[in-house]
Amino acid sequence: MSEIHIAAAILINEQQQMLLVRKKNTQRFMQAGGKIEAGESPLQAVLRELHEELQIQPTPDSLHYHGHFHAPAANEPGHTVSAHLYQLTWHNPIQIAAEIEEAVWLSPKDALATLALAPLTEHTIIPLLI
Repeated sequence: MSEIHIAAAILINEQQQMLLVRKKNTQRFMQAGGKIEAGESPLQAVLRELHEELQIQPTPDSLHYHGHFHAPAANEPGHTVSAHLYQLTWHNPIQIAAEIEEAVWLSPKDALATLALAPLTEHTIIPLLI
């Protein structure tokens, strides 16, 4: 099974809701983030992805590193994601861009109950938050 190396951000707002995004032509919701490019650190990758996908530019020291996790890839059958996860409290507007089709703020429990979620979100991220 092939690994996809990614960095993703758990964005939490003042209501303790997390931001979930769905990419164009996909069904499952997940955290903003994406593939780590050659020569990039995971932190550089997540900051670049947040800017590309949500038009935000948090400071590096505002992100808390949760660790390195593995899960089945949501949109690429037969692959796993090797994910560096960061968490960020965000109170400012976002503007979806790049490949993002939809973004929603939901509590972790509501997300579990109502949305089709990526395996990393469902089995790793939500348990970290509840």
